Amino acid sequence: MTKTLADQIEDLLPQTQCTKCGYPACRPYAEAIARGDADINQCPPGGIEGVARLAALTGRPVIPINPANGVERARPVAWIDENLCIGCTLCIQACPVDAILGAAKQMHTILPSLCTGCDLCVAPCPVDCIVMVPNRDDPDGALTGWDAWSQAQADAARARHDFRSERLRREKEENDARLAAKALEKMRAVTAEQTNSADELAEKERKRAIIAAAIERARQKAAAPAAPPPEKKA
Repeated sequence: MTKTLADQIEDLLPQTQCTKCGYPACRPYAEAIARGDADINQCPPGGIEGVARLAALTGRPVIPINPANGVERARPVAWIDENLCIGCTLCIQACPVDAILGAAKQMHTILPSLCTGCDLCVAPCPVDCIVMVPNRDDPDGALTGWDAWSQAQADAARARHDFRSERLRREKEENDARLAAKALEKMRAVTAEQTNSADELAEKERKRAIIAAAIERARQKAAAPAAPPPEKKA
């Protein structure tokens, strides 16, 4: 299969899924570059080498990393102070590559070998128990960009991100289907109610209208294409 320009650009991105480029993941950023809507210097994790890789593909000039998106740095990994963790799962929900183990009301822990250093788990933590620490493979912080992050790691991170995205999509569809079934069951129950007065009939129709409106909102929501998230402001 012939790869599109967006496919080729995505192949050159580090797949940290950090959103520092201003897009919700590496793929949307690749698509924006391909359309000409984004510059090639908005990915700090890829570093200046990443810019050079994108420049060679797109024919654009090599330019410094845009400081509005961050700075090239040694890749850190997240670490959870397990004595402070309250098991809220907010960090698990934020991690784009499923690098955090845990469950509700249970201690969470980071899998350093899977962590991309995206920082996205830090802000949601309500007890500030997550910090970014030096990568154990680079304790002195001497490696940046693609020196600190191999193509194999990028490919593995993309696979985990894509798997997670598909799982979340499937779970949403299943949940929507359950809610729709419940709404239809409720509609049948209301329709079957016996009415002995005009007031009871009016109340029955009011319930039916509420349920019908809820079903229609759910239908429209399911049919509507997802709106692209806003870009980050500098």
